[in-house]
Amino acid sequence: MIQPTDGHVHTEFSWDAPGGSMERTCARAVQLGLPAVAFTEHVDYSRWTVDEVVLQSSPLRRELTGPDGVLVPPELDQERYLASVDRCRELFPSLRVISGVELGEPHWNAVPVAKLLGTGHYERVLGSLHALPVDGRLVEANALYRQRPAVEVFRLYLAEITELIARTDAFEVLAHLDYAIRGWPAEAGPFDLYAYEDEFRHALRTLAATDRILEVNTRIPLASEIVRWWRDEGGKVVTFGSDAHVPDAVGTGLAAAVDMVEAHGFRPGRHPYDRWTLPG
Repeated sequence: MIQPTDGHVHTEFSWDAPGGSMERTCARAVQLGLPAVAFTEHVDYSRWTVDEVVLQSSPLRRELTGPDGVLVPPELDQERYLASVDRCRELFPSLRVISGVELGEPHWNAVPVAKLLGTGHYERVLGSLHALPVDGRLVEANALYRQRPAVEVFRLYLAEITELIARTDAFEVLAHLDYAIRGWPAEAGPFDLYAYEDEFRHALRTLAATDRILEVNTRIPLASEIVRWWRDEGGKVVTFGSDAHVPDAVGTGLAAAVDMVEAHGFRPGRHPYDRWTLPG
Protein backbone atom coordinates (compact mmCIF):
# COMPACT_ATOMS: atom_id res chain seq x y z
CA MET A 1 0.00 0.00 0.00
CA ILE A 2 1.19 3.51 -0.81
CA GLN A 3 1.34 5.51 2.40
CA PRO A 4 -0.16 8.98 1.99
CA THR A 5 0.67 12.17 3.82
CA ASP A 6 -1.17 12.67 7.08
CA GLY A 7 -2.33 16.16 6.23
CA HIS A 8 -4.17 17.12 9.42
CA VAL A 9 -2.24 16.73 12.66
CA HIS A 10 -2.18 18.76 15.89
CA THR A 11 0.57 19.12 18.47
CA GLU A 12 1.23 21.03 21.68
CA PHE A 13 0.84 24.23 19.66
CA SER A 14 -2.90 23.63 19.21
CA TRP A 15 -4.82 24.99 22.17
CA ASP A 16 -6.96 21.84 22.47
CA ALA A 17 -4.07 19.36 22.30
CA PRO A 18 -2.27 19.54 25.65
CA GLY A 19 -1.05 15.97 25.14
CA GLY A 20 0.49 16.79 21.79
CA SER A 21 4.18 16.71 20.91
CA MET A 22 5.56 17.60 17.51
CA GLU A 23 8.79 15.68 18.00
CA ARG A 24 7.10 12.53 19.28
CA THR A 25 4.54 12.73 16.48
CA CYS A 26 7.35 12.86 13.92
CA ALA A 27 9.05 9.88 15.54
CA ARG A 28 5.80 7.93 15.36
CA ALA A 29 5.24 8.95 11.72
CA VAL A 30 8.72 7.69 10.78
CA GLN A 31 8.02 4.44 12.63
CA LEU A 32 4.83 4.02 10.58
CA GLY A 33 6.61 4.77 7.31
CA LEU A 34 4.60 7.90 6.52
CA PRO A 35 6.23 10.08 3.87
CA ALA A 36 5.01 13.38 5.29
CA VAL A 37 3.03 15.04 8.06
CA ALA A 38 1.31 18.42 7.97
CA PHE A 39 1.11 20.12 11.35
CA THR A 40 -2.10 22.10 10.93
CA GLU A 41 -2.44 23.79 14.29
CA HIS A 42 -5.72 25.36 15.36
CA VAL A 43 -6.19 29.04 14.69
CA ASP A 44 -9.57 30.08 16.13
CA TYR A 45 -10.59 33.71 16.17
CA SER A 46 -14.23 32.92 16.88
CA ARG A 47 -15.60 33.14 20.41
CA TRP A 48 -18.38 30.72 21.23
CA THR A 49 -20.72 30.06 24.10
CA VAL A 50 -19.98 26.94 26.15
CA ASP A 51 -22.66 25.15 28.14
CA GLU A 52 -22.31 23.54 31.55
CA VAL A 53 -22.06 20.01 30.13
CA VAL A 54 -18.91 20.97 28.24
CA LEU A 55 -17.45 22.79 31.21
CA GLN A 56 -17.98 19.80 33.48
CA SER A 57 -16.36 17.40 31.04
CA SER A 58 -13.39 19.54 30.02
CA PRO A 59 -11.19 21.33 32.60
CA LEU A 60 -9.26 22.90 29.72
CA ARG A 61 -12.37 24.52 28.28
CA ARG A 62 -13.44 25.65 31.73
CA GLU A 63 -10.06 27.37 32.12
CA LEU A 64 -10.52 29.21 28.82
CA THR A 65 -14.13 30.23 29.45
CA GLY A 66 -14.95 33.56 31.06
CA PRO A 67 -17.74 34.33 33.52
CA ASP A 68 -19.96 35.23 30.56
CA GLY A 69 -19.77 31.60 29.39
CA VAL A 70 -17.77 32.49 26.28
CA LEU A 71 -14.70 30.43 25.39
CA VAL A 72 -11.71 32.43 24.12
CA PRO A 73 -9.12 30.19 22.44
CA PRO A 74 -5.52 31.35 22.86
CA GLU A 75 -3.57 32.49 19.82
CA LEU A 76 -1.09 30.28 18.03
CA ASP A 77 2.47 30.94 19.23
CA GLN A 78 3.84 31.30 15.71
CA GLU A 79 7.47 31.85 16.70
CA ARG A 80 7.72 28.71 18.81
CA TYR A 81 5.67 26.68 16.35
CA LEU A 82 7.86 27.58 13.38
CA ALA A 83 11.03 26.96 15.39
CA SER A 84 9.70 23.50 16.26
CA VAL A 85 8.94 22.77 12.59
CA ASP A 86 12.52 23.70 11.67
CA ARG A 87 13.91 21.56 14.47
CA CYS A 88 11.85 18.54 13.40
CA ARG A 89 12.99 18.93 9.81
CA GLU A 90 16.56 18.61 11.06
CA LEU A 91 15.83 15.73 13.44
CA PHE A 92 13.78 13.68 10.95
CA PRO A 93 15.32 14.17 7.49
CA SER A 94 13.44 11.19 5.99
CA LEU A 95 10.08 12.77 6.87
CA ARG A 96 8.67 15.72 4.98
CA VAL A 97 7.40 18.11 7.66
CA ILE A 98 4.77 20.48 6.28
CA SER A 99 3.81 23.67 8.10
CA GLY A 100 0.15 24.53 8.29
CA VAL A 101 -2.90 25.83 10.12
CA GLU A 102 -6.51 24.85 10.57
CA LEU A 103 -8.58 28.02 10.31
CA GLY A 104 -11.82 27.82 12.26
CA GLU A 105 -14.65 29.78 10.62
CA PRO A 106 -12.36 31.84 8.36
CA HIS A 107 -15.37 33.40 6.61
CA TRP A 108 -16.19 35.29 9.84
CA ASN A 109 -12.61 36.36 10.56
CA ALA A 110 -11.24 37.75 7.32
CA VAL A 111 -8.94 40.44 8.74
CA PRO A 112 -6.92 38.38 11.25
CA VAL A 113 -6.85 35.42 8.83
CA ALA A 114 -5.39 37.60 6.07
CA LYS A 115 -2.77 38.94 8.48
CA LEU A 116 -1.77 35.42 9.54
CA LEU A 117 -1.56 34.04 6.02
CA GLY A 118 0.23 37.16 4.82
CA THR A 119 3.31 35.99 6.70
CA GLY A 120 3.76 33.25 4.09
CA HIS A 121 4.77 30.71 6.72
CA TYR A 122 2.05 28.11 6.15
CA GLU A 123 2.15 25.52 3.37
CA ARG A 124 -1.08 23.65 4.16
CA VAL A 125 -4.18 25.69 5.04
CA LEU A 126 -7.32 23.92 6.17
CA GLY A 127 -10.71 25.53 6.58
CA SER A 128 -13.16 24.17 9.12
CA LEU A 129 -16.42 24.89 10.87
CA HIS A 130 -16.88 24.11 14.56
CA ALA A 131 -19.51 26.64 15.69
CA LEU A 132 -22.85 27.91 14.42
CA PRO A 133 -24.54 31.31 14.77
CA VAL A 134 -27.71 31.03 16.85
CA ASP A 135 -29.73 33.94 18.25
CA GLY A 136 -26.86 36.40 17.97
CA ARG A 137 -24.20 34.18 19.50
CA LEU A 138 -21.97 31.32 18.44
CA VAL A 139 -22.52 27.82 19.79
CA GLU A 140 -20.23 24.85 19.21
CA ALA A 141 -22.01 22.66 16.70
CA ASN A 142 -22.01 19.44 18.69
CA ALA A 143 -23.20 21.24 21.84
CA LEU A 144 -26.12 22.71 19.89
CA TYR A 145 -27.70 19.26 19.78
CA ARG A 146 -28.63 19.84 23.44
CA GLN A 147 -30.61 22.94 22.44
CA ARG A 148 -32.16 22.19 19.07
CA PRO A 149 -33.57 19.14 17.24
CA ALA A 150 -30.77 17.05 15.74
CA VAL A 151 -32.10 17.27 12.18
CA GLU A 152 -32.23 21.07 12.41
CA VAL A 153 -28.68 21.28 13.77
CA PHE A 154 -27.23 19.10 11.05
CA ARG A 155 -28.96 21.02 8.28
CA LEU A 156 -27.77 24.30 9.80
CA TYR A 157 -24.26 22.89 9.84
CA LEU A 158 -24.22 21.90 6.17
CA ALA A 159 -25.79 25.22 5.15
CA GLU A 160 -23.07 27.12 7.03
CA ILE A 161 -20.37 24.93 5.46
CA THR A 162 -21.60 26.10 2.06
CA GLU A 163 -21.46 29.70 3.29
CA LEU A 164 -17.90 29.16 4.48
CA ILE A 165 -16.84 27.85 1.08
CA ALA A 166 -18.58 30.61 -0.84
CA ARG A 167 -17.46 33.53 1.31
CA THR A 168 -13.73 32.97 1.66
CA ASP A 169 -10.85 31.70 -0.44
CA ALA A 170 -8.45 31.74 2.51
CA PHE A 171 -8.17 27.96 2.75
CA GLU A 172 -7.11 25.26 0.29
CA VAL A 173 -8.53 22.12 1.92
CA LEU A 174 -11.98 21.72 3.49
CA ALA A 175 -11.48 19.78 6.72
CA HIS A 176 -13.90 17.24 8.22
CA LEU A 177 -17.04 18.07 6.27
CA ASP A 178 -18.75 15.52 8.50
CA TYR A 179 -17.67 17.15 11.79
CA ALA A 180 -21.20 17.49 13.13
CA ILE A 181 -21.75 13.73 12.91
CA ARG A 182 -19.34 13.35 15.83
CA GLY A 183 -21.89 14.74 18.26
CA TRP A 184 -25.02 13.19 16.77
CA PRO A 185 -27.15 12.32 19.83
CA ALA A 186 -28.04 8.68 20.44
CA GLU A 187 -31.60 9.64 21.35
CA ALA A 188 -32.10 10.94 17.80
CA GLY A 189 -31.65 7.41 16.44
CA PRO A 190 -29.06 6.17 13.95
CA PHE A 191 -27.60 8.86 11.72
CA ASP A 192 -29.03 8.60 8.19
CA LEU A 193 -26.49 9.98 5.71
CA TYR A 194 -28.92 9.77 2.80
CA ALA A 195 -31.42 12.04 4.56
CA TYR A 196 -28.93 14.87 3.92
CA GLU A 197 -27.69 13.86 0.47
CA ASP A 198 -29.00 17.03 -1.20
CA GLU A 199 -27.28 19.27 1.37
CA PHE A 200 -24.02 17.32 1.17
CA ARG A 201 -24.05 17.45 -2.61
CA HIS A 202 -24.72 21.20 -2.59
CA ALA A 203 -21.74 21.82 -0.33
CA LEU A 204 -19.52 19.51 -2.38
CA ARG A 205 -20.63 21.11 -5.65
CA THR A 206 -19.83 24.55 -4.24
CA LEU A 207 -16.38 23.37 -3.17
CA ALA A 208 -15.66 21.67 -6.50
CA ALA A 209 -16.54 24.86 -8.38
CA THR A 210 -13.67 26.61 -6.57
CA ASP A 211 -11.11 23.91 -7.54
CA ARG A 212 -10.31 23.24 -3.92
CA ILE A 213 -9.73 19.99 -2.04
CA LEU A 214 -11.87 17.68 0.08
CA GLU A 215 -10.20 16.17 3.13
CA VAL A 216 -10.85 12.51 3.92
CA ASN A 217 -10.74 12.82 7.68
CA THR A 218 -10.26 9.57 9.56
CA ARG A 219 -11.09 10.74 13.11
CA ILE A 220 -14.31 8.96 12.29
CA PRO A 221 -14.08 7.29 8.87
CA LEU A 222 -15.53 9.53 6.18
CA ALA A 223 -18.42 7.74 4.50
CA SER A 224 -17.56 6.29 1.12
CA GLU A 225 -20.76 7.81 -0.26
CA ILE A 226 -19.43 11.32 0.41
CA VAL A 227 -16.35 10.65 -1.70
CA ARG A 228 -18.61 9.28 -4.45
CA TRP A 229 -20.77 12.41 -4.26
CA TRP A 230 -17.61 14.53 -4.33
CA ARG A 231 -16.58 12.89 -7.60
CA ASP A 232 -20.13 13.16 -8.99
CA GLU A 233 -20.21 16.90 -8.25
CA GLY A 234 -16.91 17.63 -10.00
CA GLY A 235 -14.42 17.15 -7.18
CA LYS A 236 -10.99 16.14 -8.46
CA VAL A 237 -8.62 16.14 -5.47
CA VAL A 238 -8.55 14.65 -1.97
CA THR A 239 -6.14 14.69 0.94
CA PHE A 240 -6.08 12.57 4.08
CA GLY A 241 -5.99 13.57 7.73
CA SER A 242 -6.07 11.67 11.00
CA ASP A 243 -6.91 14.82 13.00
CA ALA A 244 -4.49 13.45 15.60
CA HIS A 245 -4.21 15.40 18.85
CA VAL A 246 -1.71 13.02 20.48
CA PRO A 247 1.39 11.40 18.91
CA ASP A 248 0.08 7.83 18.92
CA ALA A 249 -2.94 8.85 16.82
CA VAL A 250 -0.95 10.04 13.80
CA GLY A 251 -1.70 7.92 10.75
CA THR A 252 -4.79 6.34 12.28
CA GLY A 253 -7.24 5.09 9.67
CA LEU A 254 -5.19 6.11 6.64
CA ALA A 255 -4.87 2.59 5.19
CA ALA A 256 -8.64 2.07 5.06
CA ALA A 257 -9.13 5.59 3.68
CA VAL A 258 -6.66 4.92 0.87
CA ASP A 259 -8.50 1.76 -0.11
CA MET A 260 -11.78 3.64 -0.12
CA VAL A 261 -10.67 6.58 -2.29
CA GLU A 262 -8.88 4.23 -4.70
CA ALA A 263 -12.19 2.41 -5.16
CA HIS A 264 -13.62 5.74 -6.36
CA GLY A 265 -10.79 6.25 -8.86
CA PHE A 266 -8.46 8.61 -7.00
CA ARG A 267 -4.75 7.95 -7.39
CA PRO A 268 -1.54 9.25 -5.78
CA GLY A 269 0.65 11.80 -7.50
CA ARG A 270 4.25 11.33 -8.60
CA HIS A 271 5.55 11.90 -5.09
CA PRO A 272 4.26 10.20 -1.92
CA TYR A 273 3.45 13.58 -0.38
CA ASP A 274 1.35 14.80 -3.33
CA ARG A 275 -2.41 15.17 -3.24
CA TRP A 276 -4.50 12.32 -4.65
CA THR A 277 -6.33 13.13 -7.87
CA LEU A 278 -8.57 11.65 -10.53
CA PRO A 279 -6.51 10.63 -13.56
CA GLY A 280 -7.01 12.50 -16.79
